[in-house]
Amino acid sequence: MTTETPRARRAAMFRLGTVVVAALAVVGIAVTGHASLPADMQFADAGHWVYNTSSQSAVHVDGATGQVDAQAAVPGAEAGSPVAQGGRSGYVVDRTRITEFSKSTLGVESSKAPPAAEEPVVLEVAGGPYLVYRNAGQIARLGDPAATAPAGGPLSAPVTTSDGTVWVHRIDNGSICDLPRGATLLTCPAQLPQGHDASLSIVGDRPVVLDTTASVLRSVGANGLGDPADIGLSLPATVQVASDDVDGRLAVVDPDHGQLHLIDAAGLLQSRPVARPVSVPLEKGGHYAGPVATSHTVAVVDQARHEVRTYDSKGALKSSKAVPEGGGEARLSLGQDHRIYVDNHDGSHMVVVDGGNGVAADVDVSAKTQPKPTPPPQPETTPSSQPPAPPGPPGPPAQRDNPPPPVAKPTPPGAPRNVRATPGTGSATVMWTSAPSNGSRVTRYAVSWDGGSTTVDGARSRVTVSGLTNGQSYSFSVAAENSAGRGAAASSRSIVPGGAAEAPKVTATVGSNGAVSVSWTTPDLHGADLDHYAVSASGQGDRSVSGTSTSFQGLSGTITFTVRAITSYGSGQLTGSPGSARATLASGPPSVKITSVRSTNALIVTVDADPNGGAATCQASFMGATSPAKSCSGTTQLTISNVVWMGAITIKATIRNSAGSANDSWTGTPTTS
Repeated sequence: MTTETPRARRAAMFRLGTVVVAALAVVGIAVTGHASLPADMQFADAGHWVYNTSSQSAVHVDGATGQVDAQAAVPGAEAGSPVAQGGRSGYVVDRTRITEFSKSTLGVESSKAPPAAEEPVVLEVAGGPYLVYRNAGQIARLGDPAATAPAGGPLSAPVTTSDGTVWVHRIDNGSICDLPRGATLLTCPAQLPQGHDASLSIVGDRPVVLDTTASVLRSVGANGLGDPADIGLSLPATVQVASDDVDGRLAVVDPDHGQLHLIDAAGLLQSRPVARPVSVPLEKGGHYAGPVATSHTVAVVDQARHEVRTYDSKGALKSSKAVPEGGGEARLSLGQDHRIYVDNHDGSHMVVVDGGNGVAADVDVSAKTQPKPTPPPQPETTPSSQPPAPPGPPGPPAQRDNPPPPVAKPTPPGAPRNVRATPGTGSATVMWTSAPSNGSRVTRYAVSWDGGSTTVDGARSRVTVSGLTNGQSYSFSVAAENSAGRGAAASSRSIVPGGAAEAPKVTATVGSNGAVSVSWTTPDLHGADLDHYAVSASGQGDRSVSGTSTSFQGLSGTITFTVRAITSYGSGQLTGSPGSARATLASGPPSVKITSVRSTNALIVTVDADPNGGAATCQASFMGATSPAKSCSGTTQLTISNVVWMGAITIKATIRNSAGSANDSWTGTPTTS
């Protein structure tokens, strides 16, 4: 018995659907009515539709052959309008209207206003297609029955499972919600922790959430979130995540660092041995769209270089293909035939990527498309000397050609997505994801905060703001501008600028009783409030100290003492740079032996001192007179001043270290040489 995977089932359904469509094409059956499919039968739609501006029409490209095999005239739509296809209809979607055309007659059937004036995410899935308006939090189903489901707030990128369920993530409150096929209300079975940034994806036809704040991957089910699995990477909130896995790996583009990561998601979710993440460097300075993943291939478009690159699940480059410019940014999408389609902005060219081998092929759509029809010339009228003919019987009213609807004017851009800020010393770095352009290229972004503002070029997605006050809370708003004006702003969570404290100057002194006194200076705290000092000795944990000194006992050998200032900015804490000092302590009591005594103008006592790994001091004494204490190790001379003696005497030597002391006595006659 074999187990069929969801992906295999989808592929089989596509093959069956293709065979049926091909058979109908050969037989040439003319259908005048609509026959209903069984409730459990759903064919995958082959190929891909694109809006071609030059011909003012929706054009269908067969992904297998690269040929244009259908064209529906839809005049007046905006350049770059996406086209969604369902079972019987296609839909040209721009910001002011949604135009439905029949896939059988290729004629326009209806037009209606969209639920929001922004470019939506198109989802071609069983029961759909769907349009997800992320900023407005609206999900429009174009299939039968058509409906719009409110999500209640802004959304991250949506994903779908093969049963037609749409999954979304509410950015504002962390809810993860689903809209089953045919439903009009969302349910929200899972909740992310407050303030966590995350993206949804599908692995093995199951929804998962990549929590970039916690660096974990979790499955999503009817009972909430599964156990967290560490992804082995630290990722920023600005990452772009593929909606489907590639051979069980999750494809993630980190635009901030110019990398494509491939994470073993299947291993993490199945608790089996996990392969290490693969990281592929991307071209520096690129502006990336995607990734889009299918069975064995992942594709990324570098918008700055107008190039699509494909990789396998191990990060090997499969192909690189130019995307001809079309007056705007290219768009990637995953077809139900498991191919990846890359449309340039005006629909004149399409790059088709084979989902199996990753080979990319360019399709010149405009060259294979019928030009826009022009009305026939009207016959000219000339004066005539003949009297006009008598009026005949009334006929049907003359029909007039309906002029094409006017092209929608650009409107201000939508709000930027994923606005976030990270604090620095007297500064903050503000980052965001591109705003919907709404018919005109974004020319710049306006960034504002309490006490200032700045603007950056529309190709930028981050800026560093300086001159801020350490310890003061800031929130940053970002708004996009185009030729139609400035759009709505989106704001970051509040952050508090400030750098970690500098390193203190540390001193460590070993006492005669084996205690080590550690003291330090107060470092530059960069305007923050001192919480405490974290002080540690080699091999020991931190201790919290409120003053500028502490002591240690019971240590031996060479010890490094480290001090860091812990400061507070609002509710956050920063750990300062470390200051350190070293001290050497004995590992046991010392020993000393007097080797000779000389009498000159003083008694010169030579000893062999063994401090036993630490610092030690030695003294010599005779009849109440003593030499000064002196650091000693090995052969050391001790001088008892102002004492001259002839004849036999007894000399005593003492050595002390942090672990104890020892004595030695010598009796004899000093030498006089």
